[in-house]
Amino acid sequence: MDTNIGNLVFDFFKVDKIFLFIFLIALIVLFIRLVNLWSEKFQEKLSGRRLLILQITTVFSFATYLIGTLGAFYFVFRPSKELLLTVGGSAAVAFGFALKDLVGSVIAGFILLFDRPFQVGDRVTYGDSYGEIKSIGLRSVKLQTLNDDTVTIPNSKFLTDTVASGNSGALDMMIVTPFYISIHEDLDRVRQLLHEVVITSRFVFLEKPVTIIFEEMPLSNDFVIKVNVKAYVLDVKFEKAFLTDITIRGSKILREFNIKRPNSTNLSEV
Repeated sequence: MDTNIGNLVFDFFKVDKIFLFIFLIALIVLFIRLVNLWSEKFQEKLSGRRLLILQITTVFSFATYLIGTLGAFYFVFRPSKELLLTVGGSAAVAFGFALKDLVGSVIAGFILLFDRPFQVGDRVTYGDSYGEIKSIGLRSVKLQTLNDDTVTIPNSKFLTDTVASGNSGALDMMIVTPFYISIHEDLDRVRQLLHEVVITSRFVFLEKPVTIIFEEMPLSNDFVIKVNVKAYVLDVKFEKAFLTDITIRGSKILREFNIKRPNSTNLSEV
């Protein structure tokens, strides 16, 4: 009996089978990379469908990795019923303990794809990290911050931790640009000036409303007005460009119309 088991195991783990399996896995990885390259080209041509293309590519890649790996395993090794019955129980326990975190992450990845608390292309906040979801893989989610750092987060973390999505699958997203002005200024004129700045920006999405909110805040022994300019950027990839454009042109027009601003020393206390 022991000899038969040994022969089965030896036949199962032949060197040529192992090399063939590795070769097939490499082909799967290469194929997924080619799909991602095609996806990037389609995103450039169909910019209005960029997030949809990203999401389809993610689901396709996820399924290809999983099904392709399992298919390659069965195609190459063709495990017999005897071998499965003989070593299946003990191997399952051993692999279960060794790979429990990986299996948990794979299951969590499926939940993320179908429950969709966020999608590829979304701008999300997770802990101290904020950026764009670049991929949802078998094991982890990759988030690229606005400083171009890549943060890798295990899928299972998203089942218990809080994550906030800024655009929830849409291309547009609200951007809030703050300004501070003196409490003695004409707020109606400030509203008109900043509204004009926003609606003339090349990054603004005008199908959604532009809102300007005033808030009185204490500052040292005085008060200032905090102006929150809320508008939607037409594509989340222009988030920082839109914020910069509104800040520069907004500050310029406030200076041109002699709108007084708090000095930088006091403003640091706000």
